[in-house]
Amino acid sequence: MKKYITQLGKYFDQRSINKPSVSRKTGISKNRLSELSNNNRTILKANELYLIALAINADPCELLEIVCGHLVLKKIRLSISKD
Repeated sequence: MKKYITQLGKYFDQRSINKPSVSRKTGISKNRLSELSNNNRTILKANELYLIALAINADPCELLEIVCGHLVLKKIRLSISKD
């Protein structure tokens, strides 16, 4: 198993997804798919995620959870003033 930096790359590898086939079906270039798989600084656009999910017969919401499930909201401190 290859070591990928991104969650999408791990997903592709774990499911033996053929990136050239995804590229043909979606119109997303092979280079772009490689960047999305290997470069953590590359931002996956919503339309790309949706097209990829359709091309691999995956639920777009499940793919979103896999790719972005690690994100959390910032914790903010609220101060309540006592008047």
